[in-house]
Amino acid sequence: MTVFKDKTNLSNFILKLKQRDTSIGLVPTMGALHDGHASLIREGLKENDVVVVSIFVNPTQFNRSEDLTNYPRNFEKDLEFLANVSEDHIIVYAPSVDDIYEEGVDSECFDFDGLEHEMEGKFRPGHFDGVGTIIKKLFNIIKPKSAYFGKKDYQQLLIIKKLAEKEQLDVAVKGCDIYRDKNGLAMSSRNERLTPLQLKAAPFIYETLKTAKIKFGTKSAMQLTQWVKAQFKHNDFLKLEYFLIANAKTLKTIERKSTKNKYRAFIAVYAGEVRLIDNIALN
Repeated sequence: MTVFKDKTNLSNFILKLKQRDTSIGLVPTMGALHDGHASLIREGLKENDVVVVSIFVNPTQFNRSEDLTNYPRNFEKDLEFLANVSEDHIIVYAPSVDDIYEEGVDSECFDFDGLEHEMEGKFRPGHFDGVGTIIKKLFNIIKPKSAYFGKKDYQQLLIIKKLAEKEQLDVAVKGCDIYRDKNGLAMSSRNERLTPLQLKAAPFIYETLKTAKIKFGTKSAMQLTQWVKAQFKHNDFLKLEYFLIANAKTLKTIERKSTKNKYRAFIAVYAGEVRLIDNIALN
């Protein structure tokens, strides 16, 4: 496993690999690696000779400074984790902030055709400009054939697909199924910050989504939303930030269902100071 902390050296190394017809995949991460990341890497290794795993806590996508400060970081532990996934077919790119943001830590402004204004965009202003900025930089540095993202961050996945389309970036953006713990909790680096009691309570999020999927066949979107709100009203460990049902392509919140469209339910919940998100396909 080769580790680079400088984009120039990384780009030169990748160029030599491509001259030998080596196909390159990319899995962007912010570290604190877990089995969900491993599932993305393994998916990338099925389709490519080598997968670049970037490890970079991107400051421009945090709209709360305390979240950036508290984000878990353990680089040596991450390297040990990756070595257990594949010793020979992973390249690690772990840049400094200065290596990524040479001209100042600022986001580029993007137009994602309105996707950025829905759901997370309403609660995390500027977040998707930060995401778009770092992903565009990584795509231009690494120039992968394919890049792999989990559907837990479904809105982010659609936005990155839109980024590749509008910026004419020659990368196949691929969404991979949500990787869950045995108890159903969606794997996330933020889970490390949960207390034992919060960790025990958190699977309630997915249980609620699964029941909502069943009820979606007989209840209206408004009725279902009110039902979910009621489930969290008296929960001592989990505070609902939002639950909504949206068109799976446009992410617009729906008022009435149509058999012509695909829908997903999206949820954001606080367990203390830790914010957890999840989603599920409804039809």
